[in-house]
Amino acid sequence: MKILKNILAVVGLVCMSGLFIFSMQKAPSDDTIGKEETLINDYNVYALEMPEGLNFAGEKVPVENPDIYERMDRELLVNTYWQSNGLLLFKRAQKYFPIIEPILEKNGVPDDFKYLAVIESGLIPTAVSPAGARGFWQIMKATGRENGLEINSNVDERYNIEMATEVACKYLKKAKEELGSWTLAAAAYNAGNAGISRRLEEQGVSDYYDLLLGEETGRYIFRIVALKEILNHPSKYGFNFNTSDLYKYIPTYKVEVDTAVTDFSEFAKRFGINYKILKIHNPWLREGHLNNKSRKLYTIDIPKEGYYNVQP
Repeated sequence: MKILKNILAVVGLVCMSGLFIFSMQKAPSDDTIGKEETLINDYNVYALEMPEGLNFAGEKVPVENPDIYERMDRELLVNTYWQSNGLLLFKRAQKYFPIIEPILEKNGVPDDFKYLAVIESGLIPTAVSPAGARGFWQIMKATGRENGLEINSNVDERYNIEMATEVACKYLKKAKEELGSWTLAAAAYNAGNAGISRRLEEQGVSDYYDLLLGEETGRYIFRIVALKEILNHPSKYGFNFNTSDLYKYIPTYKVEVDTAVTDFSEFAKRFGINYKILKIHNPWLREGHLNNKSRKLYTIDIPKEGYYNVQP
């Protein structure tokens, strides 16, 4: 007990000493800022220059407005200095953008909407929100079913990246038609068409950047644009990596199934993979079997040979 008290006393003196030294440091002044002595291995945080020509889907972000400038600056700073998350997004984008980009193009939805998926799920195919939204595009159960997705304990097609992207495209195109701009359509993906329409009418404006909105929807477009900017200019924002550091896009081929599958572990072995790999590429299969009493035609993705080292 005496030894413990002595240790605590020493720790207390060290802490007090540290506090005393800190209290004796002078606050920076206009005369000293920028002239501080550089420390070895010092970590530096820099203010960011506002990029020129910021836009979402070709629609200008009016950063000449001081309010818009501050909100845009906040998201650039937050996402630049959340380095671990940022680097993971670079890595995942290499893996998943090749899947969703052609679907956006096919549906006539601007390529910038892939960054909406980035902020919705962090490019995690199995992401789940506290409200129950799921998958790459964070689709709610009712919305998914309204748009033809099967959702139950056995199959949840919100986790099917291709099918979910098609649903997102359908929603966004309808929102653009109703609200008049891609920026408002993106905001409506977060707050709903009716919610955005009501706010526009109540406040007597026609543009997202003129709306007073809640915290989440008010930051929504700025977060998308910030990540678009950062992911397109990694070195500018201090992200350093080689192409070999990024996660690989694994090409697949499709196998059609119109019967029940009693054991997906055995099913996977027929294609030279295991159950884990089958689930990685088909997270919409929620159980180890497929009921399929209705004899529905499902398409299962199987990775091409040579990408996984599977032990027999």
